[in-house]
Amino acid sequence: MTVATLADVLGGPRAVAGLVVLGWEEAQAFVDAAEAEGRAVILQAGPGARRYMPLRVWGAMLRTLAEGASVPVVCHLDHGEGFETCLRAVEAGFSSVMYDGSALPLAENIAITQCVVEMARASGVSVEAELGVVGYAGGALSQATDPAEAVALAATGIDALAVSVGNVHLMTEAEAVIDFNALRAIGAAVPGLPLVLHGGSGIAPGVRRRIVAETAVRKFNIGTELRQVFGASLRNAMKDPAIFDHIGILRQTVAPLTEAARGVIREL
Repeated sequence: MTVATLADVLGGPRAVAGLVVLGWEEAQAFVDAAEAEGRAVILQAGPGARRYMPLRVWGAMLRTLAEGASVPVVCHLDHGEGFETCLRAVEAGFSSVMYDGSALPLAENIAITQCVVEMARASGVSVEAELGVVGYAGGALSQATDPAEAVALAATGIDALAVSVGNVHLMTEAEAVIDFNALRAIGAAVPGLPLVLHGGSGIAPGVRRRIVAETAVRKFNIGTELRQVFGASLRNAMKDPAIFDHIGILRQTVAPLTEAARGVIREL
Protein backbone atom coordinates (compact mmCIF):
# COMPACT_ATOMS: atom_id res chain seq x y z
CA MET A 1 0.00 0.00 0.00
CA THR A 2 1.54 3.32 -1.08
CA VAL A 3 -1.19 5.85 -0.39
CA ALA A 4 0.69 8.99 0.65
CA THR A 5 0.04 12.55 1.82
CA LEU A 6 1.63 15.82 0.80
CA ALA A 7 3.62 15.75 4.03
CA ASP A 8 5.06 12.39 2.93
CA VAL A 9 6.23 13.49 -0.52
CA LEU A 10 7.06 17.22 -0.45
CA GLY A 11 9.98 17.20 1.99
CA GLY A 12 12.82 16.57 -0.46
CA PRO A 13 14.95 18.75 -2.73
CA ARG A 14 12.90 17.95 -5.83
CA ALA A 15 9.36 18.91 -6.72
CA VAL A 16 6.46 16.51 -7.22
CA ALA A 17 4.01 16.65 -10.11
CA GLY A 18 0.37 17.23 -9.22
CA LEU A 19 -1.32 15.76 -12.29
CA VAL A 20 -4.93 16.66 -13.05
CA VAL A 21 -7.06 13.58 -13.67
CA LEU A 22 -10.32 13.51 -15.63
CA GLY A 23 -10.74 9.79 -16.15
CA TRP A 24 -9.40 6.28 -15.63
CA GLU A 25 -7.02 6.33 -18.59
CA GLU A 26 -5.20 9.42 -17.34
CA ALA A 27 -4.99 8.12 -13.78
CA GLN A 28 -3.56 4.79 -14.92
CA ALA A 29 -1.10 6.48 -17.27
CA PHE A 30 0.14 8.83 -14.56
CA VAL A 31 0.74 6.01 -12.08
CA ASP A 32 2.52 4.02 -14.81
CA ALA A 33 4.70 7.06 -15.50
CA ALA A 34 5.54 7.56 -11.82
CA GLU A 35 6.47 3.90 -11.44
CA ALA A 36 8.65 4.02 -14.54
CA GLU A 37 10.49 7.05 -13.14
CA GLY A 38 10.61 5.72 -9.59
CA ARG A 39 9.05 8.93 -8.30
CA ALA A 40 6.03 9.92 -6.23
CA VAL A 41 3.03 11.44 -7.97
CA ILE A 42 -0.03 13.42 -6.88
CA LEU A 43 -3.30 12.48 -8.63
CA GLN A 44 -5.72 15.42 -8.51
CA ALA A 45 -9.49 15.51 -8.94
CA GLY A 46 -10.61 19.09 -9.51
CA PRO A 47 -14.04 20.73 -9.80
CA GLY A 48 -14.49 19.71 -13.44
CA ALA A 49 -13.78 16.07 -12.65
CA ARG A 50 -16.15 16.17 -9.69
CA ARG A 51 -18.96 17.55 -11.85
CA TYR A 52 -18.41 14.65 -14.24
CA MET A 53 -18.22 11.84 -11.69
CA PRO A 54 -19.23 11.59 -7.99
CA LEU A 55 -16.58 12.36 -5.39
CA ARG A 56 -16.94 8.96 -3.72
CA VAL A 57 -16.16 7.27 -7.05
CA TRP A 58 -13.05 9.40 -7.51
CA GLY A 59 -11.90 8.54 -4.03
CA ALA A 60 -12.33 4.81 -4.59
CA MET A 61 -10.67 4.88 -8.01
CA LEU A 62 -7.63 6.92 -7.02
CA ARG A 63 -7.15 5.01 -3.80
CA THR A 64 -7.33 1.68 -5.64
CA LEU A 65 -4.56 2.82 -7.99
CA ALA A 66 -2.48 4.15 -5.11
CA GLU A 67 -2.79 0.95 -3.08
CA GLY A 68 -1.52 -1.08 -6.02
CA ALA A 69 1.36 1.21 -6.93
CA SER A 70 5.04 0.66 -6.17
CA VAL A 71 5.66 4.37 -5.56
CA PRO A 72 3.95 6.88 -3.23
CA VAL A 73 0.68 8.17 -4.72
CA VAL A 74 -1.22 11.08 -3.18
CA CYS A 75 -5.00 11.05 -3.75
CA HIS A 76 -5.64 14.79 -3.76
CA LEU A 77 -8.77 16.93 -3.88
CA ASP A 78 -7.95 20.00 -6.00
CA HIS A 79 -9.73 23.33 -5.41
CA GLY A 80 -12.11 22.20 -2.70
CA GLU A 81 -14.83 24.85 -2.62
CA GLY A 82 -15.61 24.66 1.08
CA PHE A 83 -15.36 22.74 4.32
CA GLU A 84 -18.13 20.30 3.36
CA THR A 85 -16.43 19.37 0.08
CA CYS A 86 -13.16 18.71 1.91
CA LEU A 87 -14.98 16.64 4.54
CA ARG A 88 -16.71 14.53 1.90
CA ALA A 89 -13.35 13.98 0.18
CA VAL A 90 -11.79 12.73 3.41
CA GLU A 91 -14.77 10.41 3.91
CA ALA A 92 -14.36 9.19 0.31
CA GLY A 93 -10.76 8.12 0.90
CA PHE A 94 -8.71 11.04 -0.36
CA SER A 95 -5.37 11.30 1.42
CA SER A 96 -5.00 15.04 0.78
CA VAL A 97 -7.33 17.98 0.27
CA MET A 98 -6.93 21.51 -1.01
CA TYR A 99 -9.23 24.11 0.45
CA ASP A 100 -9.35 27.11 -1.89
CA GLY A 101 -10.43 30.19 0.04
CA SER A 102 -8.37 32.53 -2.11
CA ALA A 103 -11.38 34.60 -3.21
CA LEU A 104 -12.45 35.27 0.39
CA PRO A 105 -11.30 37.99 2.78
CA LEU A 106 -8.13 36.90 4.56
CA ALA A 107 -9.76 36.39 7.96
CA GLU A 108 -12.45 34.12 6.47
CA ASN A 109 -9.90 32.17 4.43
CA ILE A 110 -7.84 31.60 7.59
CA ALA A 111 -10.84 30.59 9.71
CA ILE A 112 -12.15 28.00 7.25
CA THR A 113 -8.66 26.71 6.46
CA GLN A 114 -8.12 26.17 10.19
CA CYS A 115 -11.31 24.12 10.40
CA VAL A 116 -10.27 22.04 7.39
CA VAL A 117 -6.82 21.41 8.91
CA GLU A 118 -8.29 20.25 12.22
CA MET A 119 -10.78 17.97 10.48
CA ALA A 120 -8.19 16.52 8.08
CA ARG A 121 -5.55 15.98 10.77
CA ALA A 122 -7.96 13.75 12.68
CA SER A 123 -7.92 11.37 9.71
CA GLY A 124 -4.23 11.68 8.84
CA VAL A 125 -5.00 13.73 5.72
CA SER A 126 -2.81 16.59 4.47
CA VAL A 127 -4.05 20.07 3.53
CA GLU A 128 -3.07 22.54 0.83
CA ALA A 129 -4.38 26.12 0.98
CA GLU A 130 -4.22 29.05 -1.44
CA LEU A 131 -3.45 32.71 -0.95
CA GLY A 132 -3.64 35.27 -3.72
CA VAL A 133 -5.64 34.43 -6.82
CA VAL A 134 -4.25 32.41 -9.73
CA GLY A 135 -6.17 33.63 -12.76
CA TYR A 136 -7.29 31.83 -15.90
CA ALA A 137 -6.13 32.32 -19.47
CA GLY A 138 -8.78 34.48 -21.11
CA GLY A 139 -10.71 34.69 -17.83
CA ALA A 140 -10.37 35.85 -14.24
CA LEU A 141 -7.32 37.97 -13.48
CA SER A 142 -4.65 37.03 -10.94
CA GLN A 143 -3.93 38.73 -7.63
CA ALA A 144 -0.40 38.38 -6.25
CA THR A 145 0.23 36.62 -2.94
CA ASP A 146 1.21 38.88 -0.02
CA PRO A 147 4.11 37.37 2.02
CA ALA A 148 2.80 38.91 5.25
CA GLU A 149 -0.60 37.30 4.73
CA ALA A 150 1.12 34.01 3.95
CA VAL A 151 2.55 34.01 7.48
CA ALA A 152 -0.95 34.22 8.95
CA LEU A 153 -2.36 31.45 6.75
CA ALA A 154 0.65 29.20 7.38
CA ALA A 155 -0.06 29.41 11.11
CA THR A 156 -3.11 27.18 10.56
CA GLY A 157 -0.76 24.21 10.17
CA ILE A 158 -1.22 23.61 6.44
CA ASP A 159 1.15 21.25 4.62
CA ALA A 160 1.51 23.32 1.44
CA LEU A 161 0.59 26.78 0.18
CA ALA A 162 -0.48 27.59 -3.38
CA VAL A 163 0.69 31.06 -4.43
CA SER A 164 0.19 33.52 -7.26
CA VAL A 165 3.42 34.88 -8.76
CA GLY A 166 2.63 35.12 -12.49
CA ASN A 167 1.35 31.57 -12.97
CA VAL A 168 -2.00 31.24 -14.76
CA HIS A 169 -4.45 28.36 -15.15
CA LEU A 170 -5.32 26.78 -18.54
CA MET A 171 -2.45 28.25 -20.57
CA THR A 172 -1.95 26.26 -23.80
CA GLU A 173 1.51 27.75 -24.37
CA ALA A 174 4.38 27.92 -21.86
CA GLU A 175 4.52 31.71 -21.72
CA ALA A 176 3.97 32.56 -18.03
CA VAL A 177 6.40 35.10 -16.58
CA ILE A 178 7.23 34.06 -13.02
CA ASP A 179 8.21 36.67 -10.43
CA PHE A 180 11.20 35.00 -8.77
CA ASN A 181 11.68 37.84 -6.30
CA ALA A 182 8.10 37.41 -5.11
CA LEU A 183 8.59 33.66 -4.78
CA ARG A 184 11.73 34.14 -2.71
CA ALA A 185 9.99 36.68 -0.48
CA ILE A 186 7.11 34.29 0.20
CA GLY A 187 9.50 31.44 0.88
CA ALA A 188 11.49 33.58 3.32
CA ALA A 189 8.28 34.58 5.12
CA VAL A 190 7.17 30.96 5.65
CA PRO A 191 10.42 28.94 5.90
CA GLY A 192 9.98 25.20 5.66
CA LEU A 193 6.52 25.36 4.09
CA PRO A 194 6.39 23.81 0.59
CA LEU A 195 4.93 26.18 -1.99
CA VAL A 196 2.70 25.15 -4.89
CA LEU A 197 2.31 26.61 -8.37
CA HIS A 198 -1.00 26.01 -10.09
CA GLY A 199 -1.09 26.56 -13.83
CA GLY A 200 2.15 24.65 -14.31
CA SER A 201 1.45 23.99 -17.99
CA GLY A 202 2.06 27.67 -18.66
CA ILE A 203 5.56 27.49 -17.16
CA ALA A 204 8.34 26.40 -19.53
CA PRO A 205 10.27 23.25 -18.51
CA GLY A 206 13.52 25.15 -18.07
CA VAL A 207 11.78 27.69 -15.85
CA ARG A 208 10.26 24.88 -13.77
CA ARG A 209 13.72 23.45 -13.15
CA ARG A 210 15.04 26.87 -12.13
CA ILE A 211 12.11 27.38 -9.77
CA VAL A 212 12.84 24.08 -8.02
CA ALA A 213 16.53 24.92 -7.73
CA GLU A 214 16.07 28.47 -6.42
CA THR A 215 12.81 28.56 -4.46
CA ALA A 216 10.61 26.66 -1.99
CA VAL A 217 8.19 25.43 -4.69
CA ARG A 218 7.82 21.66 -4.31
CA LYS A 219 4.58 20.96 -6.19
CA PHE A 220 3.56 21.92 -9.72
CA ASN A 221 -0.01 21.37 -10.91
CA ILE A 222 0.03 20.14 -14.50
CA GLY A 223 -3.16 19.65 -16.46
CA THR A 224 -3.55 21.43 -19.78
CA GLU A 225 -0.42 20.15 -21.52
CA LEU A 226 -1.32 16.55 -20.70
CA ARG A 227 -4.94 17.03 -21.77
CA GLN A 228 -3.57 18.25 -25.10
CA VAL A 229 -1.70 14.95 -25.44
CA PHE A 230 -4.88 13.05 -24.55
CA GLY A 231 -6.88 14.97 -27.16
CA ALA A 232 -4.32 14.42 -29.91
CA SER A 233 -4.00 10.69 -29.20
CA LEU A 234 -7.78 10.28 -29.00
CA ARG A 235 -8.29 11.96 -32.38
CA ASN A 236 -5.61 9.72 -33.87
CA ALA A 237 -7.24 6.60 -32.42
CA MET A 238 -10.60 7.52 -33.93
CA LYS A 239 -9.19 7.54 -37.46
CA ASP A 240 -9.51 3.75 -37.56
CA PRO A 241 -13.20 2.89 -38.15
CA ALA A 242 -12.53 -0.72 -37.22
CA ILE A 243 -12.07 0.36 -33.60
CA PHE A 244 -15.51 1.40 -32.37
CA ASP A 245 -15.64 0.18 -28.79
CA HIS A 246 -14.92 3.12 -26.51
CA ILE A 247 -12.62 1.04 -24.30
CA GLY A 248 -10.52 0.14 -27.31
CA ILE A 249 -10.40 3.78 -28.39
CA LEU A 250 -9.56 5.19 -24.99
CA ARG A 251 -6.94 2.53 -24.28
CA GLN A 252 -4.85 3.99 -27.10
CA THR A 253 -4.40 7.22 -25.15
CA VAL A 254 -2.58 5.52 -22.26
CA ALA A 255 0.85 5.02 -23.85
CA PRO A 256 1.18 8.61 -25.17
CA LEU A 257 -0.04 9.99 -21.84
CA THR A 258 2.40 7.81 -19.93
CA GLU A 259 5.34 9.03 -22.00
CA ALA A 260 4.31 12.69 -21.68
CA ALA A 261 3.81 12.35 -17.92
CA ARG A 262 7.22 10.70 -17.56
CA GLY A 263 8.78 13.78 -19.11
CA VAL A 264 6.95 16.08 -16.70
CA ILE A 265 7.88 13.99 -13.66
CA ARG A 266 11.51 13.66 -14.76
CA GLU A 267 12.10 17.38 -15.28
CA LEU A 268 11.02 18.22 -11.71
